[in-house]
Amino acid sequence: MSALIGTLVGNPRPASRTLNAALALREAVKRVLPGSEDGAVVDAADLAQDLFTPGSTKVKDALASLELANVLVIASPTYKATYTGLLKSVLDQAPGGWLKGKTAIPLQVAASDRHALAVELHLRPVLVELGAHIPGPGLFLNEAVLADHDALVESLVEQLTANGTASVLTALGDPA
Repeated sequence: MSALIGTLVGNPRPASRTLNAALALREAVKRVLPGSEDGAVVDAADLAQDLFTPGSTKVKDALASLELANVLVIASPTYKATYTGLLKSVLDQAPGGWLKGKTAIPLQVAASDRHALAVELHLRPVLVELGAHIPGPGLFLNEAVLADHDALVESLVEQLTANGTASVLTALGDPA
């Protein structure tokens, strides 16, 4: 079975460094899960205008595009020691059990290592509440490592391998 990797980014700035970090993580996942393919990429900044607009289907359509993926990278910058309100608002519109049967890899980015636990304390629980299976600890990146894309991807492959996520993902891709 080939895995489809979707990406949801909750940064209020379009085309952000968080988006680039999430895409680097998607690339790292593809390296540890051969045969996997890129799925939908949803930049929540593009949905902000429609989040609370009555009758708008833009958020619902974006969530539906991510439902096709069986692996999801869900990323946010760290604001006030947690993930963004924008990401929360998008996830609040997902139906209960939206991530049931899906593997999620949470990622948070911050300017300070003091926020490294935010991904485990805040983002992970909401994804589990939505039904996601999270195979290892959530990933944290300090903004300082974002400049070199290739080095970032290599570092993320190493993290996925070291924390056991890679072996779970490989099992996901086994047709057995």
